[in-house]
Amino acid sequence: MWSIALPGFSQLLTGQYYKGTLYVLTEILINVYSHFNTAIMYSYLGEFTKAEEVINYQWLLFYACLYFFAMWDAYQYEMPASEELSFLPFLSAAAFVTLGLIYSSKIKLFGHTLGPVFMPMIFVIPGVGIGFIVRYLILKLTNEKQSYT
Repeated sequence: MWSIALPGFSQLLTGQYYKGTLYVLTEILINVYSHFNTAIMYSYLGEFTKAEEVINYQWLLFYACLYFFAMWDAYQYEMPASEELSFLPFLSAAAFVTLGLIYSSKIKLFGHTLGPVFMPMIFVIPGVGIGFIVRYLILKLTNEKQSYT
């Protein structure tokens, strides 16, 4: 759960200092160069156009990959050894958040864009859901094949 707050926190808490430090420093680098905190501030103030103007999309596109990889890394450190394909919901969420960011200035809800902060957040939901569905289907098909052989 600490990786939700900041990528790398979970690794630091579990004693993986090198990895945790690398994730935290990478998050800070992306955050600073993308102007993400300023965009967050404007988004919470409802000034989505200003958020779109200040954000550096080329840097922010890295954020979803780092964020969900750090969460998966923390999860896989503690998950049961028998669990398979646990990366799929994280991978799918990262892909959907990236799509949400790319289309954040094009998709309108109630006549307004939600900007580069809230639109990617909304895309987490279908991303995680599709990842779980794909994981379920692959595991089900794999188990059915094994039961026939």
